[in-house]
Amino acid sequence: MFPTGGSSVSRTTWSSSVPAPRQDEEERLRELGYQPVLARRMGGFGNFAISFSVISILSGCMTLYGFGLGTGGPAVMLWGWAGVGLFVLCVGLALAEVTSAYPTSGALYYMADRLGGRRWGWYTGWLNLLGLLGAIAGIDYGAALFTGAFLNLKFGFTPTAEKTFLIFLCILFLHAVLNLFNVRLVSLLNSISVWWHVAGVTVIVGVLAIVPDHHQSPSFVFGEFYNGTGWENPLYVTAIGLLLAQYTFSGYDASAHLSEETSNASVSAARGIVRAIWASWIAGFVLLAGLTFAIQDYKGTMETATNVPPAQIMIDAIGESGATALLLIVIVAQLFCGNAETAAASRMVFAFSRDNALPGSAIWRKVSSRTQVPVPAVWLSVGLAAVIALPSLYSTTAYTAVTAINVIGITPAYAIPIFLRLRAGDRFQQGPWNLGRWSKPIGWIAVVWVAFVTILFCLPQASPVTVQSMNYASIALAVVLILATVWWFVARRSYSTPQAYGSDREQAEVAEGIV
Repeated sequence: MFPTGGSSVSRTTWSSSVPAPRQDEEERLRELGYQPVLARRMGGFGNFAISFSVISILSGCMTLYGFGLGTGGPAVMLWGWAGVGLFVLCVGLALAEVTSAYPTSGALYYMADRLGGRRWGWYTGWLNLLGLLGAIAGIDYGAALFTGAFLNLKFGFTPTAEKTFLIFLCILFLHAVLNLFNVRLVSLLNSISVWWHVAGVTVIVGVLAIVPDHHQSPSFVFGEFYNGTGWENPLYVTAIGLLLAQYTFSGYDASAHLSEETSNASVSAARGIVRAIWASWIAGFVLLAGLTFAIQDYKGTMETATNVPPAQIMIDAIGESGATALLLIVIVAQLFCGNAETAAASRMVFAFSRDNALPGSAIWRKVSSRTQVPVPAVWLSVGLAAVIALPSLYSTTAYTAVTAINVIGITPAYAIPIFLRLRAGDRFQQGPWNLGRWSKPIGWIAVVWVAFVTILFCLPQASPVTVQSMNYASIALAVVLILATVWWFVARRSYSTPQAYGSDREQAEVAEGIV
């Protein structure tokens, strides 16, 4: 399904080792073919903060903790997090190097287009876009589930599927409104999010370490293997258990998508990706260990009536009042995460529309002249996320299948520009942030790892395999690729990334996007 053929690389060279001032970034964007229309109001910390917020260990680790309990248990969760984090860091390092060379809102698909050609860019873009939209749906629906659990503890609220979906829609609307303001607000919220996550992990782990009278032993936390999958092969179960970490370590391409709004983006966006991964790697390990040490009743935690195992751990360890307060910390972190993901997805919609890849591109690429924010792209992003989550009203399995688009789409999309950069060899023009002689070994580790985990994403996770327990990720991937292929034959004549900017016609086309 992926295209083959000759390689093409950017015709421009820009490899200064000195961090470039803002004006040079605008010139670089013009060299890449785009007239700047978004405001560079985000600094280096803000760029790091958006990827850190999207990874959100207080969202991914907490939401998927129950999956980890039944799929390998504590040993696989803790050691798997350590190992997967190392490989994801390799992916992030390799992706950061390509981001430094091509700092645009289109990010992954623009890199693939420049390094491999139009079809590579097209398929990468669709995988990336649908992964980002699936991420909004998954993050905000997870926040709705935790909000339901919080309201249940506090007010006796019964979180039915319909009520949870209504909470989900309210969260989507909140994130849309917040993203209509200029990027400084997004940057500010993401900066707050970083400290909220750090403080939140510190408080949760600290309380769970001090308050309970009983804690699990280190041999349990780091050595207990539990298999609740129905599969007998422990190696298979261990491999599937790695997905807790891999599911969480996604979304760090957000730094690249906000590069056109970041000062010194060729350096700051690359650093943002790498720093977000290693910071999340450390903090996530601490969080998982803190939760696991505090388990009072393993079976009771897995079978909790709250449907949120971390909530049950908190209830058993410190009581309902304390658990309610800690849940509120998690919910706010999840809201930060969803807001950051909405920003990243909307920039991807804007960029893809700018290159005429989406139906109605002329609408979605419009930018507010007042806030310099792609307003229609924001509304489209949350609207499609709402559509993606509709099956949750009828079937949890169906919703899980649809949101699998997130990881099964976005993870291969990370590897494509890395692979194409390796294939280009010395023809690849490095940006100011690069890996030097480590570029190729780290790049190949990244590509092989992504190929491995993409297979894991598609394997059945429970036995026996039934309609309810089947892993629909492979079907989701096939649907994405089929849709992309069908639309390619409709839009292939209009879709194109610019080779160079500067003609009167191109300036006029860009101007039409400013409202």
